[in-house]
Amino acid sequence: MSRPTHPSPAASALSRRLLIGSAAAGGAALGTGALTGAYADVDRQPAGRPGRLPKQVDVVVVGGGISGLVAARDVARGGASVLVVEARDRVGGRVLNHHLGGRPASAHTIESGGAFIGPTQDRIAKLATEMGVKTFLEYNTGSSVYISSLTGRMEYSGTVPPDITILPDAAILLTRLDSMAAEIAVDAPWAHPSAVEWDNMSLGEFIRRNAINASGIGNLIKSWTQPGFGADPDELSLLFVLWYIACSGNEDNVGTFSRNSDTAAGAQESRFVGGSQLVPLRLARTLGDIVALDAAVSRIEQKDGGVVVHTGRGVVRAKRVVVAAPPPLVLDIDWFPRLPTRRLQLMRHLDMGQLMKCDAIYATPFWREAGLTGFGISDSGAARAVFDNTPPGDGAPGVLLAFVGGATWREYGPLAAKARRQAVLEGFAAMFGDEALSPIDYVEHDWTKEQWSRGGPTAFHAPGTMVSFGPAIRQPFGRVHWAGTETSTYWSGYMDGAVRSGERAAIEVLDRL
Repeated sequence: MSRPTHPSPAASALSRRLLIGSAAAGGAALGTGALTGAYADVDRQPAGRPGRLPKQVDVVVVGGGISGLVAARDVARGGASVLVVEARDRVGGRVLNHHLGGRPASAHTIESGGAFIGPTQDRIAKLATEMGVKTFLEYNTGSSVYISSLTGRMEYSGTVPPDITILPDAAILLTRLDSMAAEIAVDAPWAHPSAVEWDNMSLGEFIRRNAINASGIGNLIKSWTQPGFGADPDELSLLFVLWYIACSGNEDNVGTFSRNSDTAAGAQESRFVGGSQLVPLRLARTLGDIVALDAAVSRIEQKDGGVVVHTGRGVVRAKRVVVAAPPPLVLDIDWFPRLPTRRLQLMRHLDMGQLMKCDAIYATPFWREAGLTGFGISDSGAARAVFDNTPPGDGAPGVLLAFVGGATWREYGPLAAKARRQAVLEGFAAMFGDEALSPIDYVEHDWTKEQWSRGGPTAFHAPGTMVSFGPAIRQPFGRVHWAGTETSTYWSGYMDGAVRSGERAAIEVLDRL
């Protein structure tokens, strides 16, 4: 599969994937489930621990997403007894597969949640390899589509939409964002000399202050922030966005906007064969009866030298607890003693993004025959950021995906399902032709309606909150430790960040047992 070249750092930051961005837990030891041919059935959900929960373990992990499962695995590997309590009837958290029907299952599965993996995302890559889950390159051959209310529809090859009304601003602003992000310490962004100034400013204000055509480049960048954060530029702290860019790397590679937003050599480079949820599904099977589903936590008490965790399936006492849950769910727990003020305020000020994913399924990916990648961006309508979401295999079926986030979600999310579907399909048709109006199926998943997530793809900092409350993000609260992708210092908001956070939390717990 051919991949586009990147002629310069500035042009690289303006790739055709510029704007899909970031779009994106027993027993005494591990269970004995082996990775066998049974995993060909990607819809198979581990049953979890049956019957009563144990009265006591060394560690309770709250949350059965990737971070919680990784934390539990590493704690168990360290020789401690551990139990994962998950509120849902499934594992994976904000990672969720959707099977379209048909066989083989791997060629008919798409993701309703986090999907992508790219360079420097070493931790999720290693975990996927251990679980026997392969990757395939996101389709990126041909021309992309750009629709502007000012300049109209255009197809373009290469990396930069040839819209003269945005090119100068894009080159200048994205280069400057990279330069500013390079100064940010990924473990302490609030320590930068300009942290207060940058935190009090929104990304939208930064654009307006520094752009020639703020409306044009603002609309373009909004088509990155809406999928990536479920929010608009005016809702995001500039310091938070700079830190997010800085996190888009690893210990040996400085984070850049290009690596966060690109397909080729970027965070959207590849997807998982069989869907991303296959990774936590397989991990949960290796853990066996360590994982307890339908076990929502209502109260956590620290007393008498231990921690008492109250769940919907019983009460468990532990020496330590790891909480790997989205911020709104942390606030739902009854805490004794009360959460520290800074931790409490942090949870209150970390807003979950507003996002839904809408997929139209066609007999074939007809846009490829027309020489199009399936990627498109628009400055209006329901389908602002679109790309080819076709599963691996022979190209049947074909799938187009639209992220509907932020202000676009607030406009189209409340509509009746039929009206929203029509609006999304009309957006696809504007990019790829009238054939897009007649899919053989259509599915959508609204993460704001998920009881145990309440938004997606990640939690974000609004202006004026990161400096004041951010330092509490990883600080243990007595015998309680914190995991979840938002607590990671690299690839926060992504599956890689989830893995990293689980590994760190396990180390903290094992060091204190």
